[in-house]
Amino acid sequence: MAHAEDAEYANEPLEFQSAEGRNNILGFWIFIGAEFALFSTLFATYFVLVNRTVGGVSAGHLFALDLVLIMTFLLLTSSFTCGLAIHAMRSGKVKQMINWMILTLILGLGFVGFEIYEFWHYAHEGATLSTSAFWSAFFVLLGTHGLHVSVGIGWITLLLIQVKRRGFTPRTTSKVFIASLYWHFLDVIWIFIFTGVYLMGLGGL
Repeated sequence: MAHAEDAEYANEPLEFQSAEGRNNILGFWIFIGAEFALFSTLFATYFVLVNRTVGGVSAGHLFALDLVLIMTFLLLTSSFTCGLAIHAMRSGKVKQMINWMILTLILGLGFVGFEIYEFWHYAHEGATLSTSAFWSAFFVLLGTHGLHVSVGIGWITLLLIQVKRRGFTPRTTSKVFIASLYWHFLDVIWIFIFTGVYLMGLGGL
């Protein structure tokens, strides 16, 4: 029965051709929904506490647009290269997919590096997790996103090792496709952070 059902998906991309792959992808969309709920809570907390600086250093004094633009460029470009990796995977080009994913990881590492520098710079200027309610909310929101990006880097690295050893199979391709969804999700969250945190902060809102 399962084989007959799978035969109906024979013309679909490899990651959708097995019932396990389709179920895993569906399950991951549900997980993404839970992640949206998590970040919605963090955003709500941030906006409630956005002006609670107790007279201390504010976002407008520390946020630097050039640094944020570099981080945005790195992460959004990594989403583009991740898409190219999936295109290569669906074309059956293992080496090309791995190369695009490695470039995605390099861009992701660059983003994490700049974020660590940003946190260090803010701490040096007197803005830490305990400085005020605003900075607590800021570091928790940004730190949670940065932690997700770091987890994604480790996850994709392990998947590339699997693909290198086993090649493209319904199982490995569904894993890579799911990881790409995760990576694009993090980019969407970053767009909200860029707009709601940095641009509004620089505008004094």
